[in-house]
Amino acid sequence: MAVTQVRTDATSSAISPEGALTRARLSDLREEFAANPAHRIAQNAATQVTVDDITLNRAIVAATDHTFSNQLDDWSVTNQKRSGRCWLFAGLNLLRVGTMKKLGLKSFEFSQSYLMFWDKLERANYFLEAIIETADRVPDDRVVSFLLSQPCEDGGQWNMFVNLVKKHGLVPKAFMPETESSSNSGRMNSILRRKLREGARTLRDLHASGASPSELGAAKDEIIGVIYRILSIHLGTPPEQFTWQWTDKDKAFHRDANLTPRAFADRYVDLPLDEYVCLVNDPRPASPFGRTFTVEYLGNVLGGDIVTYLNVEVDLMKKITQRTIEDGEPVWFGCDVGKMMRRDVGLWDADMFDYGALYDTSFNMDKAARLTYGETQMTHAMLFTGVDVVDGEPRRWRVENSWGDEGGQKGYYTMNDSWFGEYTFEIAARKSYLPGELLEALTCDPIVLPAWDPMGALAR
Repeated sequence: MAVTQVRTDATSSAISPEGALTRARLSDLREEFAANPAHRIAQNAATQVTVDDITLNRAIVAATDHTFSNQLDDWSVTNQKRSGRCWLFAGLNLLRVGTMKKLGLKSFEFSQSYLMFWDKLERANYFLEAIIETADRVPDDRVVSFLLSQPCEDGGQWNMFVNLVKKHGLVPKAFMPETESSSNSGRMNSILRRKLREGARTLRDLHASGASPSELGAAKDEIIGVIYRILSIHLGTPPEQFTWQWTDKDKAFHRDANLTPRAFADRYVDLPLDEYVCLVNDPRPASPFGRTFTVEYLGNVLGGDIVTYLNVEVDLMKKITQRTIEDGEPVWFGCDVGKMMRRDVGLWDADMFDYGALYDTSFNMDKAARLTYGETQMTHAMLFTGVDVVDGEPRRWRVENSWGDEGGQKGYYTMNDSWFGEYTFEIAARKSYLPGELLEALTCDPIVLPAWDPMGALAR
């Protein structure tokens, strides 16, 4: 058994363990702070206004206008409200560009609630199957504990989006509109988590008692029935068939009768989803460039495509993003949205705030270290809809967000190129933009990262 070393505090008769903060050290800290007038001024400022207001680099704000040499969007932004559906909104916003052209409409939205319903149901099934697969492990096994920590969250990944569209199709927003729970998902999610954890206990208890695979499957099916009922109560019942009619921008009337959601997607979505791959920039030493990765137990549709990342240098990611936009197509991407962001002006820059000057210190972890030590991860998905190019190189990017039109420039944001390299982690790109050696890499079995790796954070 280890023995804790102790020492006597010079200002007290108390015995302190080795490494404890002594009264003498605390007194020194107080005196050092009080002796520096810059620290006192910083204290006065930070106790009255926000740290971001104090440290804002106004030179960057003043030097950045919101014009772009290549801009695709001429439509209004969407609003995910109080939910974590950014990945669904970004995916549907990408698809609607071609759909609006086919329909001859100036504005259009797919139903986000529709895909949310199917994602929740599919993910519940995925989770329960993972619980059965790991039923031999103790409950505090790290994988089991991780699964139980977040059985049915709002987030997701590009491959998960594609799986939903391919299996369940799409519907216009009118046929499954927003509800209180789709726009404010917290309470519904807490009910789903409660039921799924209860279901996990049931399945693990059955397994421990020697239940057969068919008995476990029957028990899982009963739980899925309850989840379907909860989702229907909160989100509505997904339509199986509908008639879509609309008047285009030239005042011509159209009607398309007896459509299933899959038929609607097949008819009005023109992007070849199977031709896309998710590129990531993960510079950690253990993550080799030019290799594919996946994350254990990251998925939604059992039997669908697994989440697969191809790790590339950030400069290649930028070049592919620029080329895609110049070819007339927006780009789905994932990033750490809250870092170095000024929401009211709609701007990201790697040096947006000078926190080091305020606190008289330095913050010097690079992207790889921030990933390793939990200081950064993917938190949000959006669309690139423009790029400003000077002498062939991008200097800033236009972003379509899904936070409504109150922030930024009516919901659109500007990302200076310095921010792209530090806080953008992934894009969905056509395989045709990849060099030959990376196409070959797609045929290799992916490296499996643990379930809790930050590369899976967007789905959490």
